[in-house]
Amino acid sequence: MLTLRQNNPSRNILLAWILAALLSVAFSFAPTPAAADWSPLIERLVSDGFEEEAVRALFSRPEVKFEPRAMKSKLEELFKKKTVKPTGVLNGFLRSEVIADARSYIQGNRVILENIHIRYCVPQEIVVAILLIETLLGKNVGQNHALNRLASMALCTDLETIRPYLPRKLLTTKNEDLARSRCRQKADWAYAELKALIDYSAKSGIDPVSLPGSIYGAVGLCQFMPSNIFSYGIDADGDGRIDLLSTPDALHSIANYLRSHGWKCNMNQINKKRVIFAYNHSTVYVNTVLAVAEKLKE
Repeated sequence: MLTLRQNNPSRNILLAWILAALLSVAFSFAPTPAAADWSPLIERLVSDGFEEEAVRALFSRPEVKFEPRAMKSKLEELFKKKTVKPTGVLNGFLRSEVIADARSYIQGNRVILENIHIRYCVPQEIVVAILLIETLLGKNVGQNHALNRLASMALCTDLETIRPYLPRKLLTTKNEDLARSRCRQKADWAYAELKALIDYSAKSGIDPVSLPGSIYGAVGLCQFMPSNIFSYGIDADGDGRIDLLSTPDALHSIANYLRSHGWKCNMNQINKKRVIFAYNHSTVYVNTVLAVAEKLKE
């Protein structure tokens, strides 16, 4: 696997565009905010084998900023009042005009979707329903920089890093230990995803700073976490790289993910729900995927 690591052939290419980007903004450089001291994260990456010069260049770029919203959201979610989990559907995706758009999408990508059904046994309606819910058929792949979100979360191994951004009443003497533990867990998770994002970018020749993503760093039309790209991503268009902003790659990757998690040609509703739940751990999400798929069959 090609990575931004020492003694790696892709290192020179990746370092070249990092340095080029630095030169292009040399006259408009703004100092990094005080909260964004990337030193602990840089040292951790270097100790894990990433090339120090390239990593330092990457985190010196003005586009790389500390964004506390993701970790803040995780901790707020941890302590919000527990309610009964919803079991309905997201009705907005069942509106007639939305379903019409999805049907048009199927028509425009029929050959790809037919090949997917043959290869993975996943119906086109399921694949398109997931794509619709994830990114509105590719129209919204995220308003955030995936690298910023993952790096910011990975930096918060200590609760004190994120504390200034939390509501004052969120932390108490009773829940602070739990918050500290959860903060470390989520930071370690984000760090693993950050490493996968850097490795993927180096292997694909993509500037990691340029990748848009969700609030928690999911990328592409199909909103994969970076670590899933190597495990389930498919180079369907044969260009030599997995590009989840490419329609063939993204659609095949969705189907491959489902098949890898147990999708079979003949499945009952319970097993369909189980497999789709692996894609997104939400009962409402699963119900909406199946409801949209049913609409698309009509």
